Amino acid sequence: MNRASPPLLARGLYLLLPVFAFVLFAPVLHAQTVAAPVVDKGDVAWMLTSTLLVLMMTVPGLALFYGGLVRAKNVLSVLMQVLTVFSLIVVLWMLYGYTFTFDPGNAFIGNADKLFLRGVTPSSLVDTFTAGVKLPEYVFIVFQATFAGITGTLIVGAFAERMKFSAVLLFSALWFTFAYIPIAHMVWGPGGFMLTRGVLDFAGGTVVHINAGIAGLVGAYLLGPRIGIGRESMRPHNLTLTMVGASLLWVGWFGFNAGSNLEANGGAALAFINTLVATAAAVLAWLAIERLIKGKPSMLGGASGAVAGLVAITPACGTVGPMGSILIGAAASLACVWGVTGMKKLLRADDALDVFGVHGIGGIVGALLTGVFTAPALGGTGAADFSISHQLGIQALGVVVTLVWSGLVALGSYMVVKAILGLRVEEDEEREGLDTTTHGETAYES
Repeated sequence: MNRASPPLLARGLYLLLPVFAFVLFAPVLHAQTVAAPVVDKGDVAWMLTSTLLVLMMTVPGLALFYGGLVRAKNVLSVLMQVLTVFSLIVVLWMLYGYTFTFDPGNAFIGNADKLFLRGVTPSSLVDTFTAGVKLPEYVFIVFQATFAGITGTLIVGAFAERMKFSAVLLFSALWFTFAYIPIAHMVWGPGGFMLTRGVLDFAGGTVVHINAGIAGLVGAYLLGPRIGIGRESMRPHNLTLTMVGASLLWVGWFGFNAGSNLEANGGAALAFINTLVATAAAVLAWLAIERLIKGKPSMLGGASGAVAGLVAITPACGTVGPMGSILIGAAASLACVWGVTGMKKLLRADDALDVFGVHGIGGIVGALLTGVFTAPALGGTGAADFSISHQLGIQALGVVVTLVWSGLVALGSYMVVKAILGLRVEEDEEREGLDTTTHGETAYES
């Protein structure tokens, strides 16, 4: 018996070897089976480029577009407002805007975990639309900062030529805090009210355009009309600047829309082509309408059509097909021509640069038609059981929530600013022009 023991013991040890090996190497094997997050350098490069394109949309694009539309005595004031409001909101975004927009919280606002970008490092990652694919968090933060910045600058066109510079800045800070951040969280943030209900907004139809449009309209009402409107010429002083600005907007908008895909892939290509064709269709449609109504197509009409098409395709660019985009662009021009003419007369508000007529109306048209042309039967990317009527109802909910929330916040913000600083410059300052009375400069030496 004693002679048999060693072979039995050896056989027992051999049997236990696989168990020991599993215990020793199981953690290593498990780590290898769990895919490490993928950070694609092409995605990073595309997103940084897209961020630069959105910056170009604002400064100089929007600044020149607006600057050409006002009178010569106010061009610098508009350029200054766009530049400074954008800068202000970018800083506020870094301080608290990002965390309250994109950190988990409740249905209406995020939390303060990343206040002052606390805990964010070059190695921090965020998800894209593909499982396992990540972006450096700094890339996502700076991209979204440009979205917040341009939204605030859109509003200044509504009260151009008559609002105090200090009042513009205080209003922008208040509205950004209590309107932009909650709306952006509701549409794009984790657990957001509109996101969880299925509202489709690929790149900012509600968050950017309807949001800014209604805030501008409220401001136009509260400030009242410009002195001399209806009696004096309010014609744009330099349509060449406006054309240059519109062109920069169109180019930059590819970063705005295709960048919202967060990856350099077929989804970005879809948003890219839709941004091109919808805008082209909108330009042609606006010019055709002008030819029928006025007898002559105008350069201002072409530029306005381009912006209308860009606005309308923004919420839809990632989910509709190119043929649907053409129809959305044409429909946007039809609606926005009415918005800057018939509707403007009905509302009796001096929305100086037609912020609501183009961005508000164009955003509403785009948001609603997203619910139509996302249907796969119409070339969209919706699921096989996509219901147009059901999605239209959801899109309408997003439009109404944005109009009501942003409108009420804008009203409250204007009233606070009025109580603290006053809203409007003195009459003699307005007549002389804000360039000299507010900034001590003139755009042109004559």
